[in-house]
Amino acid sequence: MKHRTPVIVNILIILTILFIAYFMFEQNASFLSSPYFWGTVIISIILALIQNSIGDLIENDKFKRLTDEEKAAYLQEKKMPYLQRMYQSAFKKQSSTEEKDLLLDHGFDGIMELDNQLPRWWLGLFWFGVAYCIVYLLSFWLTDFAHPEKEYDTEHKMQIAAVDEYLKTAPQTTLETAEFKADNIAEGQELFKTNCVTCHGDGGKGGIGPNLTDNFWINQPEKKLFKNVFNMAWNGSPNNPAMRAFGKNGELSGNDIEKIAAYVYHINQEQPPITTAQGGAAPQGTEAHWEK
Repeated sequence: MKHRTPVIVNILIILTILFIAYFMFEQNASFLSSPYFWGTVIISIILALIQNSIGDLIENDKFKRLTDEEKAAYLQEKKMPYLQRMYQSAFKKQSSTEEKDLLLDHGFDGIMELDNQLPRWWLGLFWFGVAYCIVYLLSFWLTDFAHPEKEYDTEHKMQIAAVDEYLKTAPQTTLETAEFKADNIAEGQELFKTNCVTCHGDGGKGGIGPNLTDNFWINQPEKKLFKNVFNMAWNGSPNNPAMRAFGKNGELSGNDIEKIAAYVYHINQEQPPITTAQGGAAPQGTEAHWEK
């Protein structure tokens, strides 16, 4: 008569499968605080205990039918710890006498085939794999689990929300702390296209507003070009109300204005000016002599 798996081992296996199943369907560990999860755990443990009690009754009935020798062998083997018994059933080699009882009636080239039963650890892993595959397929079919595109979208939205939350409390650049950084040019160009290109034209060539690529400026409140651009974008132009105060009005943050200023500085100082022959607006204001 075979020995049964201890009820505590069965309970641990059930809890492992439940954890995996809930994790796949919920896709996070929030289910650990759910009453439904713990209700399922309690019901599963109760069913496992009931199954174990029924198994004890069946085992006792079978034990009564054994011979005295079989009873003694069974009781002796039952004293052995479960893990040791599992190890022996998996790796213990049969004696020559035992192998004779396992030999099949065919062989080839002197190699005889034994009719050994598969070890329990192997069978356990196999059925665990089967259960896992079933849960995995159901969760893949019924939920967004293991869908890379949906997982990417979810994580992307979480990252964007985290960035937005950070920007709400992040310290903003001011006129005193603003500095030219080449890394801001690319983002500044995109912000320029969104907020400035209507008046100042593509690439800052000018239009309704003045040409930003030449060395003539209507307003020169600062001694340095980069600071001057930041000042104008933040405070607006005292000479032209069309140039509104993006920073003071709350339309753009200090960090965004710093990036726009980096782009304007780049097209003014690091690229050749767009002349009238190339479609640029005529110079306006007076020639500037910026400090480096």
